Amino acid sequence: MELPDGFVYVTDFVGNVILDIRYYSVNNFVGARIDGYNAPVAILSEEAAKALKAAGTAFNAMGYIIKIFDAYRPQMAVDHFIRWAKDVNDIRMKSIYYPELNKSQLFELGYISEKSAHTRGSCVDLTIVKMSNGKEIDMGSSFDYFGEISHHGTSAITQEQANNRNILKDVMSANGFNALSQEWWHYTLVDEPYADTYFTFLVN
Repeated sequence: MELPDGFVYVTDFVGNVILDIRYYSVNNFVGARIDGYNAPVAILSEEAAKALKAAGTAFNAMGYIIKIFDAYRPQMAVDHFIRWAKDVNDIRMKSIYYPELNKSQLFELGYISEKSAHTRGSCVDLTIVKMSNGKEIDMGSSFDYFGEISHHGTSAITQEQANNRNILKDVMSANGFNALSQEWWHYTLVDEPYADTYFTFLVN
């Protein structure tokens, strides 16, 4: 598929990368494939992809490979999240992704919002995997776990888990990305090219 000008497939830029696009699957907090995800691919602005490539090179030198859970997210997908969040009776994935919270709290606590940085095209959700054994390093909580344990600076994890998060944060920060305080996996390009634009093209 031909992408809009300024956007690229991450795998065309970052050669050594693993994709685990959760919103194309049912392995996510909704429990269903999310609207707008028609293929398990990662798309970013060209600027974000270049910065991620530099981060990937740094991780490779340390013995790690980037694993991506989500990148560009169309507004259609965000709208799907909003509908899901308002349906308080659908709690099929509660025990895995938000066991400590009532679903009605997800908006007020900022885990679900009507606008997402992902939709601007320069945001990526990721972790790192050890080259030696192919396993994700232990971050203390899973991707998209809604709770304090996923926050940077939490006291709910071990020192080793905190150190692992810092490995990710230090390399991503050094290569032009900002962390999100509530989610250890979420990084946005500092100088994002489309800071005021929320895109609607599909993930194909």
